[in-house]
Amino acid sequence: MSAPVSGEQTLCRVLLVDDQALVRSGFRMILEVEPDLEVVGEAADGRAAVELAERLRPDVVLMDVQMPVLDGVAATEEVVAAGTARVLVLTTFDRDDHLFAALRAGASGFLLKNADPDELVAAVRAVARGHALLSPEVTRRVVERFSTPSGAAFRPELLAGLTERERGVLRLVARGLSNAEVARELVLGEATVKTHVSRVLLKLGVRDRVQAVVLAYESGLVRPGDDAADGPGA
Repeated sequence: MSAPVSGEQTLCRVLLVDDQALVRSGFRMILEVEPDLEVVGEAADGRAAVELAERLRPDVVLMDVQMPVLDGVAATEEVVAAGTARVLVLTTFDRDDHLFAALRAGASGFLLKNADPDELVAAVRAVARGHALLSPEVTRRVVERFSTPSGAAFRPELLAGLTERERGVLRLVARGLSNAEVARELVLGEATVKTHVSRVLLKLGVRDRVQAVVLAYESGLVRPGDDAADGPGA
């Protein structure tokens, strides 16, 4: 199993939410062998998840989608609105409606349950650090789903406060590039790119990269069919 890199030894508290006890047990076994991860509770439905998140204040909630009483999307929306934790949605269903509903509800990431154990551990750590978990494949699907439909007006005013450099960085992020890839594309240091991304999030008033990407589509900065390699301003 992967070991946390230097500087990431802060304990991450995780709440497991799934209506199948066997699935929760499997996740617990994967996570608890990691010295920086601690499972602090389990819930079998969305309502119990919301209540436990409020009481336990975990760093990350691993949230199933299809559950009794309250589904995972509705539970995610309540947890995020209350500010009690970040949510990483897991599901066996690779369905766009689940993905987009979860992101709209405020999830910081989306992962299939058939992901490798190392991927799960890395995802929990990433979300705990405040990063959004969107693979290039998922990002492309978000582009298609959230871009303005044909004939509808884009809203460029959404990005009015950004500098040209910040717009360029956001455009590449919205096309699915990592900070390291953006740095190579723009011939900048990775630390400089991280600073630009942080400023973009602050100026846009959004929680994470997921929400910034959605705004990039809605503003018309990025449109389906754009090529990330063309760089900003293409």
